Amino acid sequence: MTSISFAALPDESRLWLLAFHRAPDPAKLAPELDALLGRWRHKGIQYEATWALLEGQVLAVAEPTLATQPSGCAIDGMLRGLKQLADRLELGLLGPQVVVAKFPGGLRAFDREELEARLADGTLDGTTPILDLGLFSLGDLRGARFERPLASTWIGRKYKVQAPTAVGA
Repeated sequence: MTSISFAALPDESRLWLLAFHRAPDPAKLAPELDALLGRWRHKGIQYEATWALLEGQVLAVAEPTLATQPSGCAIDGMLRGLKQLADRLELGLLGPQVVVAKFPGGLRAFDREELEARLADGTLDGTTPILDLGLFSLGDLRGARFERPLASTWIGRKYKVQAPTAVGA
């Protein structure tokens, strides 16, 4: 892990969440990721990023400077480096259109085209925990917005999925 902790960064820090196809070996991932983020600089700015592995399979990278001084080129370079790292470690990254659900046996990814069928067959319901990989800031992650019941996400709104009501309520 980098020398900066998530706790030391402000809520406004820019956040990226990337899901791997499979859970990485932290002993292999950590030194590679630390080296990659340690080299992250653009136009004379050294970025102070830190990372964490969430749910064993979702990489969270946070960096405070880019919240106030965004640089598309710097972000593209970092994301390109992360993709190359994932490919080198044979982890692969899930695409941005994939929905990640949490089940007792682990995470499962669904293409958006597959959602309606999984709702119809009961694989997914209003209580299924969905991981929001689109969070923008570290404060969003700290605010418990990462994992939410399907009924409270865009999926629930689009497919009109309600949270089950308690019997006798």
